[in-house]
Amino acid sequence: MRLTEQQVSSLYGQDVQDRSGAKIGTVGQIWADPAGEPTWVSVKTGVMGHHESMAPLAGAGLAENRLQVPYDKATVRSAPAVESGAETPLGADQLAQLYRHYQLQQTEQPSARQPGSPELTRSEERLRVGTQSEPAGTARLSKHVVTENVHTTVPVEHDEARVVHEPITAANRGNARPDIRDDQREVELRAERPVVSKEQVPVERVRLGKDEVVEEEPIDAQVRRERVDVDLPEPARRRR
Repeated sequence: MRLTEQQVSSLYGQDVQDRSGAKIGTVGQIWADPAGEPTWVSVKTGVMGHHESMAPLAGAGLAENRLQVPYDKATVRSAPAVESGAETPLGADQLAQLYRHYQLQQTEQPSARQPGSPELTRSEERLRVGTQSEPAGTARLSKHVVTENVHTTVPVEHDEARVVHEPITAANRGNARPDIRDDQREVELRAERPVVSKEQVPVERVRLGKDEVVEEEPIDAQVRRERVDVDLPEPARRRR
């Protein structure tokens, strides 16, 4: 599809449809061949984060502020992608991947973006944040012997002597003999006393484990970027 410079400028941000008319996304960037002819566009699909899928302009049509490509949505969304706002030309490897994906015969050499006008390449620093593992200390299990006081009770028995007076009656008189003299009788008394012994018994197992905990760590850094200022003479300024 041959486009005028005005059409190329109007492509940015336009809806991109597949061959059935279903919306794929919007135009992000445009690439041209060495002759300055627009050949590729990047499509912001909204499903790949900061990446945009590439689509060829060959066979595409432009109507009612919409760009329609002769491929289905799945083919475009699964195509090789570039980072949003990419400023670098397409390399040979990138072009080869694109031609293979769309099953096209490659005739194009590595191309530059933004056809037909002088350009500057704007660069910027991007913060790359990662993690590295490092020792954070050692966890140990230690066992110590401590002494503590234990208070408890135990029931004990003992014998107590009591005096029982039983009168002599006609029924029990036969066993009683009158005998006035000194005499004594004894009964053995018993008493229990507490006895303490100790035994060692296992009561629990204590293991040392570790869990991985993910936390968000704030990072503050400074990055540099270039800004392109355009200085146009008054007659060349676009009037709105």
